Amino acid sequence: MNPHDALNPLGHAESLGRLEDLPADYVKAIHDLSVAPLWPQLRGLLPRGKPARNTQPFMWRYQDVRPHLLRAGELTPIEKAERRVLVLCNPGHGLDRLVATPTIYVGLQLILPGEVAPNHRHTPTAVRFVIEGSGGYTTVNGEKCPMEKGDLILTPALNWHEHGHEGSGPVVWLDALDLPMIYAMEASYAIEGPSQQVRPALDASQNKYRRAGLLPYASLGQALRPQYPQIRFPWKEVREALGALAGATAKDEAVQLAYVNPETGRPCLPTLGFSAQLLRAGQDISPRRRSASSVIHVIEGQGESQIDGTVLKWSEGDTLAIPTHADVTHRAHGSHAYLFHVDDAPMQRALGFYEDF
Repeated sequence: MNPHDALNPLGHAESLGRLEDLPADYVKAIHDLSVAPLWPQLRGLLPRGKPARNTQPFMWRYQDVRPHLLRAGELTPIEKAERRVLVLCNPGHGLDRLVATPTIYVGLQLILPGEVAPNHRHTPTAVRFVIEGSGGYTTVNGEKCPMEKGDLILTPALNWHEHGHEGSGPVVWLDALDLPMIYAMEASYAIEGPSQQVRPALDASQNKYRRAGLLPYASLGQALRPQYPQIRFPWKEVREALGALAGATAKDEAVQLAYVNPETGRPCLPTLGFSAQLLRAGQDISPRRRSASSVIHVIEGQGESQIDGTVLKWSEGDTLAIPTHADVTHRAHGSHAYLFHVDDAPMQRALGFYEDF
């Protein structure tokens, strides 16, 4: 057969050579040198037109996972866990990889009254989004931040942080990290440290940047702006802002706010993006298909999401995984719903290939 008979109209081969087409002695010789031919694997590495995806549209029901998380509190003391977390593992990637999407790790972390998760810092960037309970706190570089339901707290890469619980009842939050990417780069590690000296001003950064459009006057004269000026984003403030935005947004448009660095207006962390969305009751919202993968956590309400034809019916506390390049539609049932989004769009933008369609 003439090789040119197998070319498509663009001049590319419809099928490439296979490893088994090569002489066995040749394959052994190059494998012994730790060398491999590209062409048998090229279509797998660079599929035509759209990535090959292992990530499945999937949902973790909070009411199903919560009892096992509480039992973990009975079975494993904090001293033996350091971070008592049940990781949400996408079935498309299996349990060993510990990922919700290829770039996003999420887990449910539990801390009980009187416990302290000791001080450390690590190369992956992390956030904490509070699901239930009160009396918890996170201290980041000496700034003690209270943890109330719906609050977002940043623990950026290589920033010291520890958690504690001064109240009653369990406190649970959602951890979201860029750990899969950092681990793949062989750059993931942690450093342990003694308990931090807490600064007198509680929750200082949130108080400095309390209102959109307003900055501390002193920051205007700074040649070098702080990299992470705001550590805590209280849900009370975000929910109120979403309500105000809804009043100024057409009924058929999305009501969504991004968490940003108040000094620059850019994403608050360099690798992952975060936003909060209000879904009006009965409203269908179909965002543009995009190259980013994402995780959604339901803060309040009930509804459903259709992801590449898979319908997932959700309620408060549930968490969903959305693959790259997915067709998505969200709908709230009964009353308004509030969603927290995590995505890898900042990472993709930095690498130069983010797209929406």
